[in-house]
Amino acid sequence: YELPVQDDFICVHCGQCSLWCPTGAIKEREEIEKVNKAILDPEMTVIVHTSPATRVGIGEEFGMGAGAWAEGQQVAALRALGFDIVLDTNFSADLTIMEEGSELVHRITSGGVFPQMTSCCPGWVKFVEYYYPDLIPNLSSAKSPTMMHGSTIKTYVAEKRKLDPKKIFNVAIMPCVAKKFEISRPEFNDAGKYHGDESIKDMDAILSVRELANMIRQNGTIDFANLPADAQYDQHEGI
Repeated sequence: YELPVQDDFICVHCGQCSLWCPTGAIKEREEIEKVNKAILDPEMTVIVHTSPATRVGIGEEFGMGAGAWAEGQQVAALRALGFDIVLDTNFSADLTIMEEGSELVHRITSGGVFPQMTSCCPGWVKFVEYYYPDLIPNLSSAKSPTMMHGSTIKTYVAEKRKLDPKKIFNVAIMPCVAKKFEISRPEFNDAGKYHGDESIKDMDAILSVRELANMIRQNGTIDFANLPADAQYDQHEGI
């Protein structure tokens, strides 16, 4: 990790200001138009993956009750919106567990820095960078599930499905706006390094649950609560 310069605006991008602003003046940076533009581009393959938390958050936006299980409806809605491939972030969460576990074993056997702390949350990582930089060595070197999925989609999935990584537009549905900041960090272009073109970013856009709900409403033809509850995610080929 690189330490932030001293005159940076001190913000860890947690989104609590947008949640608690009494007038609603503070909102997340909306990326619906950017995503719709990619969906409408016939040359782009638009791939989306969804955080586990979103499937129990999206239903409340459509009268299904707080905490309602809406995995199938969310998958069906994303397909109806025009996403080409719909994946589950649980896949890359498993990768993160394996990477962090392997790193912990390595630290134990080679005398590494303890305790090992998670690096899954970009807000937490930036908090450490700003306020407790002495703890940076304690952070796991593993990327978050969001960023692991982004890089594997534009490498492994692209090769399996014979897709041009330059024509893949990666989107993730996330419960935290800090992910919008995370994908902008310059070090997250491993797919670009893999393909020899560092202009290829691992992730292209993050939509909050609220943004996805607004996108569904704007579509005007999707009756979310009555979509098939048994709609299934696409599979990662070859796994």
